[in-house]
Amino acid sequence: MPYYLAQINVARMKGISIDDPEMKDFRDNTDTVNALAERAKGFVWRDVLDPNATPVPNVLNDEQVLINFSVWEDITSLQEFTYKTFHATIMKRQKEWFQKYGTAHYALWWIRSGEIPPEQEAIERLTYLQENGASQRAFTFKDAFEMPKE
Repeated sequence: MPYYLAQINVARMKGISIDDPEMKDFRDNTDTVNALAERAKGFVWRDVLDPNATPVPNVLNDEQVLINFSVWEDITSLQEFTYKTFHATIMKRQKEWFQKYGTAHYALWWIRSGEIPPEQEAIERLTYLQENGASQRAFTFKDAFEMPKE
């Protein structure tokens, strides 16, 4: 397959940090959801923080923001994981933990297989989607664009 689907999902926590008591249920389910993603059909890669590394701020330099960045084989695989697994169950509670994040909190786009774009590019694509709407550059499940033809 010459292309994979990249996705970025950004959320602003209601708590000041992930360690706040109000984030406990979300925190307690994160490893389960991540492990489920990694075993899901079509999963390719996800950005993983090294627990032994010195913490560094995310690309937005905002401790209240969580960024989920991953790559999937296709739209169908990511949709299956997003809407038909325990991920959907836990995300039905997202208003308990997260504030509204702009006009779009996630963006999808096609990348050449084997490439992993930098997190800064992912943020730029989300910003583009928020400012310009869906296009081949950044889109949503609702306004998806087909994989490019070679």
